[in-house]
Amino acid sequence: MTIRVLIADDEALLRMAFSMVLEAQPDLATVGEAENGADAIRLATDLRPDVVLMDVRMPGTDGIEATREIIRTCPRTRVLILTTFDLDEYAFAGLKAGASGFLLKNTRPEELLTAIRTVAAGNAVVSPRITRRLLERFRPHLPDAVTTARDERLSRLSAREREVLVQVGSGLSNAEIAATLHLAEATVKSHLGRILHKLELRDRIQAVIFAYESRLIRPA
Repeated sequence: MTIRVLIADDEALLRMAFSMVLEAQPDLATVGEAENGADAIRLATDLRPDVVLMDVRMPGTDGIEATREIIRTCPRTRVLILTTFDLDEYAFAGLKAGASGFLLKNTRPEELLTAIRTVAAGNAVVSPRITRRLLERFRPHLPDAVTTARDERLSRLSAREREVLVQVGSGLSNAEIAATLHLAEATVKSHLGRILHKLELRDRIQAVIFAYESRLIRPA
């Protein structure tokens, strides 16, 4: 099956370069190019791509707002944020908006291709540990109180699922969680799947963010 990709960047040369890399792959195809966030939203709505490569700094509607709107209107579409620095406010804001990860603009072509295939398969690109570092760095931007909606969602979890979510929020891998909680790794994976379903989250990154925002865990 071909993975359909929309490229959103205000630099024409970068859009061309990304498109050339994608078109050289038999399982990837560029279905559209957008030079600003508003165009990205419109094209994503019309074309329903599997993945959007989203620059964050674009004129008018920026990549963060575009990501938020695309996630809302195209729930099956995954977004990869393109940023200059790996631990900046744009990467943080992109993950908060619902992106499945971020890439540096100078990433190597093979890393770009792997990332696109990874998020298209429903997985996140950024590790939970990097996500936690972002949350700790930008913790002043986290909400001060737990909202009713988040309280309600948290109450859907069993005691064991909460334990697993705490470990996910701490940046542990499935294998590390299994060792910590004395569970089989397959059991941890099953718990995580149920957690994502019950909390209506897209991936592991969103689970880490939820754990912080719900105050299930607190930044160090």
